[in-house]
This record gives sequence, C-alpha cells and structure tokens, in this order.
Amino acid sequence: ASVFPHLVSRGNATLILRNGGLKDRGTYRCHVLLCVCTCVFSAPIRGLSLELSRLSGYEEMRCTVRNVFPAPRVSWVTEPPTFEELRPLTRILPDKQGLYLVDSRLRLLSGQPNLIYICKVTTPYGKPAWMASLREREKRGSQGRDMTIPCSAPSYLNNPSLEWSFSNGEDPSHILTYNSLSGHAISTLLWEHHAELDAFRVPFGDGSLRLMDPKYPDHTGTYTCTFSTPHITHIERTDVIIDDPKSEEPSHWWIVGLVVCGLVVALVGMLAYLKMKGKGSDRVKVCRLPSS
Repeated sequence: ASVFPHLVSRGNATLILRNGGLKDRGTYRCHVLLCVCTCVFSAPIRGLSLELSRLSGYEEMRCTVRNVFPAPRVSWVTEPPTFEELRPLTRILPDKQGLYLVDSRLRLLSGQPNLIYICKVTTPYGKPAWMASLREREKRGSQGRDMTIPCSAPSYLNNPSLEWSFSNGEDPSHILTYNSLSGHAISTLLWEHHAELDAFRVPFGDGSLRLMDPKYPDHTGTYTCTFSTPHITHIERTDVIIDDPKSEEPSHWWIVGLVVCGLVVALVGMLAYLKMKGKGSDRVKVCRLPSS
C-alpha cells in the first residue's frame, strides 16, 4: 500500500492497494484534517440463482447467492402482490475464505398457482439490487398441430432481452434470441422451421413461442424462456408433452368384440331351439281304444 506524498499537502490522501485479495477485506479509515473517509472492501454479487425445489416434500423457491462480501440482504415479494404473509427461511454461511453463501427458501402459497415469486438481493454498499423470478407450467400438444408456449415478462422489467432454449434430458439447445436494442429475433438453423416469435409483441412483455409442426418425441421436453436485464432475470419453464400419434389412432377391437358377441348370442339361440325341438320329438302319443 502507498500514497502520493506530493498530493497529501493538497488534501488528497488516496491509498493505493496493490494485488488486493481477501486478506485486505475490511474498513479503512483516513483522517485528513477534519475529514474522515471510509472505504469498504467488497466481493460484489456476480449472479443470482433461483429454482423450484420439491426435496423437502412440498414445493418451495430456493434463491442462492455465492461468494459475496459483505453479507447481502434477501427479501421476497410476489406479482401480483398477495396479502398473505411470506415467511422465507434464510441462511447466511461464511466459507473458509470469509466469503458468504446466502441460501433463502420460500414455501409456495397454497391455492394461488399463478403467482410469480421474486427474490431480491440488496447489498449494504449501495450497488444495484439483483432480482430473479421463476414460473413453471405444463402443456400438452399433438403431433403436427401448431401450438403456442406462453411466456410473459413481469411489469418491473423494462426493455429486456429474451432467449428461448430446449432440453429433453440432454444438454440444452438454443432455439432463438431476441435483442432488445435491434428489435430482431434470430433463431438457430435446427429450429428455423419449427419455432417463431412475434418480435412486435416482445417490447410489451409477450415473449410467447409458436411451435410449428411438432414431432413426437423430438419436441417433447422442457422449453425455457428467459427475460433479462443486467441485474434482473425472469425465467419461465414449460414442460411440453407431444402426444404419440399411435396412441391416438381409433381402436377397432370394439367391432371384433361386437361380432363375437353376436355370434355367441346366435349360437345360444340355435342350441336352445334345437333342444326344444328335440323334446317335442320324444313325446309318445297314447291311443286309447274304446271299451266294449
């Protein structure tokens, strides 16, 4: 560490830290005449993870921040707002290096399936807040029949970029990207004839994807829509099931069953008729002679 001696007399006592590391974290105080300056060493937030977990036996949102200093503050809100009290469980754990892992979990409210849960992380040194939100749904379609996979941006997102991806148990494949600056959507060659986006509706928060001529089982899987700005992310995952066309073919077994049933009824009727006829032929006619 060093200062500029020739600037100290002018009131500039700037301290230079070379090769700063975790060992240099803390608060530095500089006393220059009657002025007290405070500097804080920090490890800023680099990313925010939000996922839906069912490991605890019920559905809960899990918000995670790693390798930060000092410890941030986590809060939860919903959109639309709810009058029911949110009760998250937040743990802040330091690692061996003195950086913090923040893990906050919020149990989903019952009876309100359309809520968007938003995790907000703020720092004590005035940097922009980070926000992440997530929504999950299921949708079913038929082979060869176009369908729309919905995705809507929350109202607090202004002019976000948009990205769609697909996964069916393997590594996610990129579908298309919408650039908020150019206003154009660019799709990959693999999805060029199977997915399209209405670029005129995206600035109004509608990022729905039109899936054209879907195939079974190629297009069965998870479709992920991500709206994003530098510090805010909104994700919507849709599990899409494209029905097997073979399972939709009409069954003709009922016709076979009806024919067999008719034959059985006819056979039983014929046997009953023959039995009755046999009994009639076995009757003996007794003739009585007139007595003398």
